[in-house]
Amino acid sequence: MKLSQRLRLIAQWAETQTQQHAYDHIWDGCCDHGYLGADLLQRISSATIHFVDVVPHLIEQLTQRLQTHQTEATRHWRTHCIDMTQLPLTHFSGRHLVIIAGVGGDLISHFIEQITRNHPNLEVDFIVCPVRHQYALRQRLITHHYRLRREALVEENRRHYEILSITQCRDDTSTSLHPVGQQIWQAENEAQQQVIQRYHRNTIAHYQRLLHHNAQEADDALRAYHAIEGLSPP
Repeated sequence: MKLSQRLRLIAQWAETQTQQHAYDHIWDGCCDHGYLGADLLQRISSATIHFVDVVPHLIEQLTQRLQTHQTEATRHWRTHCIDMTQLPLTHFSGRHLVIIAGVGGDLISHFIEQITRNHPNLEVDFIVCPVRHQYALRQRLITHHYRLRREALVEENRRHYEILSITQCRDDTSTSLHPVGQQIWQAENEAQQQVIQRYHRNTIAHYQRLLHHNAQEADDALRAYHAIEGLSPP
């Protein structure tokens, strides 16, 4: 199964970070049909890939498919039919990377807060890709002292996605997390600059509409997004 652009980028980041930070376990959260985790199985042999979803029939089908296509090179996997807040991280020794994509930033915030609360003594990094509520997610991550390893902006099927790799480790590969991002607004070419400008315009328009429903959050967000330098006016 060919991965979408955003899932392919997440897989590439997971592979690179595993080489850098020696993760022993990678958790594909809200894995759905398991396409991302299956790609990770092909890429990464040094870590166990965990497929997690709360829907029983999805996990049953995925387990059968993995067993059917298992080879010597893809034996390092487990499936879990559980809520993301109940990840059994302490049952597996080593360092963990948790990937959460395809859900809203509010739900991602909830998952991360619960995982962090349940495992305060473990080293857990995250790669997240919210489908909405990016600004609110960043505020919650900052409140809980998360730091940024890298971030990217992807446009796919006329939708925009922020991808964040975050950690609570203060090392030379992490920096302070910015309320609206910094790296995502830096274009390497004209095509990416157009993606950035479209995202900026759409985001401004979203929070202008939200002013009538949640004035404080919308006003804070608008000030932050208007302050981004180097972009054409929305």
